[in-house]
Amino acid sequence: MTVDLKTQILPAGETAAAAAARILHNGGLVAFPTETVYGLGADAANAEAVARLYRAKGRPAFNPLIAHVSDLAAAQRIARFDAAALALTEAFWPGPLTLVLPKVARCPVADLATASLDTIALRVPAHPVARAILRGFGGAVVAPSANLSGHVSPTTAAHVRHDLEGRIDLIVDGGPVEVGIESTIVGCFDRPTLLRPGGISRADIERVLGGPLVSPAPAAADGRPRASGMLASHYAPRARMRLNAANLAPGEALLAFGPVDPPGIDTAVAVMNLSERGDLKEAAAHLFGCLRALDASGARTIAVTPIPEDGLGEAINDRLRRAAAPKG
Repeated sequence: MTVDLKTQILPAGETAAAAAARILHNGGLVAFPTETVYGLGADAANAEAVARLYRAKGRPAFNPLIAHVSDLAAAQRIARFDAAALALTEAFWPGPLTLVLPKVARCPVADLATASLDTIALRVPAHPVARAILRGFGGAVVAPSANLSGHVSPTTAAHVRHDLEGRIDLIVDGGPVEVGIESTIVGCFDRPTLLRPGGISRADIERVLGGPLVSPAPAAADGRPRASGMLASHYAPRARMRLNAANLAPGEALLAFGPVDPPGIDTAVAVMNLSERGDLKEAAAHLFGCLRALDASGARTIAVTPIPEDGLGEAINDRLRRAAAPKG
């Protein structure tokens, strides 16, 4: 995609929300904060706008997008909800939960946005800026993370500008996000299935469902991912990632968790701690910002100390494993 747009940056507020709605109506691209990460929005019903979004991100078109709507009523005009799905919406919407559901007949969302699957991913965000934009626009907005495809997700407007300035029309600056890691994605299939761990823990979802989520998640029959964030290599910095590190080699940067002091720390190019007190919620909020900062240090490798798998740790480790996967 030619980088020749003048990207406007506006502080969050009524003026920015109105400008965002207008740009979306005209087929443009708008980055805005959600409670999870910054999203890159396009009119979900406008195939040309969706194609523009894929080009701006450099995202493969077989990777489906999440449609964001203002409330459950809007979601029910797009997808069919069973009892389990409705129970999850009552417990977690608005919030960092995405549901993959069967499309309704004559679904208004462009086929390109769903990679022509017979299902669609839907979310009602909780962030007041995102909600104001959705209300002003009045329709569904597809909004993957506002970064170049495969790169580390953005948690500030500055991160968005670094990746997408000149590629999109507007960035709405609402400050740092709260959750800092993408939404949990649950597929509402014959049995509820965890497609991607995220901002709501597996345990909290299973408590509402009264039973376990199926895992690992199935792919579509032709091997396409069922939902966003499921590619093996994703969320990746330029530097190589070394996980579960017990020590540092010379020239490595350190991404730590908890009160750790591994051998070799004195030689580290840079050191950041996701949460010195070992708080997984704090670690999730800091993850992508720390990865971007350590990548900018110039280190060839980022060594990551172990992080427990319980609660939000499942989502944090999922992102780290994808960041460490070989780049295709």
